[in-house]
Amino acid sequence: MKPTSRPNGEAASANITKRIQELGDWRGETLARVRQIIHDADPDIQEEWKWMGTPVWSHDGGVCTGESYKQVVKLTFFRGASIKDPKKLFNSSLEGNTRRAIDLREGEELDEAAFKQLIRAAVAANSGARSTAAKKK
Repeated sequence: MKPTSRPNGEAASANITKRIQELGDWRGETLARVRQIIHDADPDIQEEWKWMGTPVWSHDGGVCTGESYKQVVKLTFFRGASIKDPKKLFNSSLEGNTRRAIDLREGEELDEAAFKQLIRAAVAANSGARSTAAKKK
């Protein structure tokens, strides 16, 4: 996998790889797998390293973050409330008006096809928001 990057993208990708290696357990394996699925869903996605150590994937704006905690790997979608989730992958942060998240626990399986659809829907939502903003100018 060769992550797409922007000017600081190589450093961001290296930091994400380092985080995966440092975790060294199911969380690292999960984050690595999710990262690959994200790139498979959108080969033009860009990797960023923000907020003092959070992996972020973006395309025309933020798509999702990949945070690792003791009990979960949390994938927070910036515009999750505005995208369709027919397979009900979102299971966290459901009360907000903007974000939605997927908490993955050790041993849980992720529906890869449904997850790819969410990634593509999030990218489309960003593109739609950009074109709407451009029309208002």
